[in-house]
Amino acid sequence: MRAPNALRRPNKFIAYMRKYWFVYMLVLPGLVFMLVFDYGPMYGILLAFKDYSPRLGVWGSPWAGLSHFREMLVDPNFIRAFKNTVLINLYNLAFGFTFNVFLALMINELKIKKVKPVVQTCVYLPYFLSWVIFAGLVQVFLEYPSSADIGGVVNQVISALGGQPVDFLKNPAMFRTILVITNIIKTAGYSTIVYLAAISGIDPALYESAAIDGANRKDMLLHITIPRILPSVMIMLILQLASLFISNFDQVYNLYNNYVLSTGDVLSTYIYRISLGGSGTNFELSTAMNLVLNTMGLIVVLGANKFVEKLDVQGIF
Repeated sequence: MRAPNALRRPNKFIAYMRKYWFVYMLVLPGLVFMLVFDYGPMYGILLAFKDYSPRLGVWGSPWAGLSHFREMLVDPNFIRAFKNTVLINLYNLAFGFTFNVFLALMINELKIKKVKPVVQTCVYLPYFLSWVIFAGLVQVFLEYPSSADIGGVVNQVISALGGQPVDFLKNPAMFRTILVITNIIKTAGYSTIVYLAAISGIDPALYESAAIDGANRKDMLLHITIPRILPSVMIMLILQLASLFISNFDQVYNLYNNYVLSTGDVLSTYIYRISLGGSGTNFELSTAMNLVLNTMGLIVVLGANKFVEKLDVQGIF
């Protein structure tokens, strides 16, 4: 008499584990790392609902309910940082994301063998620099002239053309633009690699057939290249939407100053200041902010993924 299916499943699972044990051993280090460093610290979310005391620890600290969330919603500095974060990320999405797709398509259209590697190297190089180095270069280029020096390259050009030098990094109206432009220059290389990889996977026979039918490069671009890389574009879009409420701390922290807080102070820098930056150690409030923002990001990702699926394009789930 055969055993029921429910009783046979463990045996099949064990047999499967024995057969592919080497594959599971390869996965094990990454799994352990994720459990220890990603899931393990998640118990710290409790700080958002407690009045934390270092003496009592996370578990022993008294419960505070939703008081920290109420404090967050009435904090004008949080509202300002939230607004700046969303606006900067929307600008990055509108200008940076579209530029990256456009740049990848243009690099793919380059047919001169000696020019294409040079362009790709120039595009990829900034991505491998840390934001500390890259921000230092930006400050050198945009430096305002003083009695001791003649200023950065940009202000030298403006002066040579008869204009007045501009103190870019202390101008609140320009700071968001600087953040968006420097982010595009810094990160465009990585995105173009992803899109160029997707383009390289397109069957060359499609282009050959289109050429035989009389299609030009524009027709091939619009009707072959773009539709074939659309799944990759949508996945990158969803991943960027996941960070809609999360700002690039390294970039902003190395570029902003007290003059541009009204337009440049973002959530990551504000959370850093109230928790570790010298203006207090409000771990509970910063944890509540991170919890709300990451939850909102998850909701946006799920909604965007559902929308992409309705367009008959594969999402990330």
